[in-house]
Amino acid sequence: MFDHLSDRLRDVLGRLSGRGRVSEADVDGALREVRLALLEADVNYRVVKDFMARVRERAVGVEVLESLNAGQQVIKIVHDELTAILSVGDRTFRLAGSPAIVLLVGLQGSGKTTSAAKLARLVTKQGRRPLLVAADPYRPAAVEQLRTLGRNLDIPVHSSASGTSVLDICREGVRQARNSGRDVLIVDTAGRLTLDLALMAEIRGLAQHLEPVESLLVVDAMVGQESVAIAQAFAEAVPLTGLLLTKIDGDARGGAALSIGAVSGLPVKFLGTGERSDALEAFHPDRLAGRILGMGDVLSLVERAQETYDQKQAEDLAHKLQRNTFTLEDFLGQMQQLKRMGPLGQLLEMVPGMGGMAKEAQQAVEGGELKRIEAIIQSMTRAERRDPSILTGARRRRIARGSGTTLQDVNRLVKQFGEMQRMMRQLGGGKRGMLPFGPRR
Repeated sequence: MFDHLSDRLRDVLGRLSGRGRVSEADVDGALREVRLALLEADVNYRVVKDFMARVRERAVGVEVLESLNAGQQVIKIVHDELTAILSVGDRTFRLAGSPAIVLLVGLQGSGKTTSAAKLARLVTKQGRRPLLVAADPYRPAAVEQLRTLGRNLDIPVHSSASGTSVLDICREGVRQARNSGRDVLIVDTAGRLTLDLALMAEIRGLAQHLEPVESLLVVDAMVGQESVAIAQAFAEAVPLTGLLLTKIDGDARGGAALSIGAVSGLPVKFLGTGERSDALEAFHPDRLAGRILGMGDVLSLVERAQETYDQKQAEDLAHKLQRNTFTLEDFLGQMQQLKRMGPLGQLLEMVPGMGGMAKEAQQAVEGGELKRIEAIIQSMTRAERRDPSILTGARRRRIARGSGTTLQDVNRLVKQFGEMQRMMRQLGGGKRGMLPFGPRR
């Protein structure tokens, strides 16, 4: 979502970073471009105005302009102030009560139902036992969707017969949670295509009766500045505790997602970063600011890796890399593990200095490059994966036919893997008795 804004900001600030000392005119010129980039990204005008005033006040100080690394200091100031914009309110996600009740509200199509399931999965990983409540009797498809999601995640879903009032559905859900030992109740409420009095009255009544510990407004980050009006309208009806922004992985300009918290006064607590059940992450302002400015987000990358990788597998991999016994079979396993961590473009955005490659990498994935590599390796025998040096011309032609690729594709992969092996051998000091491409059988 922030690709265009990130590209613009990296370009502008990158020109400053390599210059050492800068003048006030240099700073003003760069900040004019930053201001334009933010406005083009649909960031709220008032937010941009306040942001630029604070950045300029700090950036043109004597201690910055006269320093030897003034350009880098200006970038740090932009990062700090961008983080401040995103840091509105208390982002703590509280789960108190028996059960702890979490109310999800928002317009139809904002992603409430999928977000309810993602949130249930997230609290399950924290050791909690959630129950999902399908409190949208007006749209049978929403109830069935939540049931399907619940089955896939092995999380129970409470729903009631047609004609049951929303309030009664939730009352029964609370009773079921208490009777079955479920300690978190996540309520997926009904939405409307537009804001209306009936919706607000229903949501207000639910909030008054349930007294949820968390009332999260689910907002589609792609709707632009309209999201601010939506947040303000719901805040008048329900004592909201925070925002859950969905479709952050979309291709909209993204500025509204940056400014909605600052304008509404509501903290962003979660980001929906994709369609998968694990594509929900706690919101960290400094991490998002780092991604936008191309500084990476190593902490989030490590957290994803810890969720995906088994400790023993990681130790075995490190051992193989150290001994230079890493094979194409291992490479295939790492590709499959990587896919479980999420889209490659998102992962590269978390690596410092690699944000500019994220778009190209994702295009390569969408173009099928990784699928071709996977198909080639899967078309090999186990012996061939472990020792590519036995790949004769006939074997390579057979692999190309079996994988639906060309002989050139197979040759390219084998050559690249061989180069990687040689590099690892040089870094590790080499091992005697090894074949160029893998371990001796």
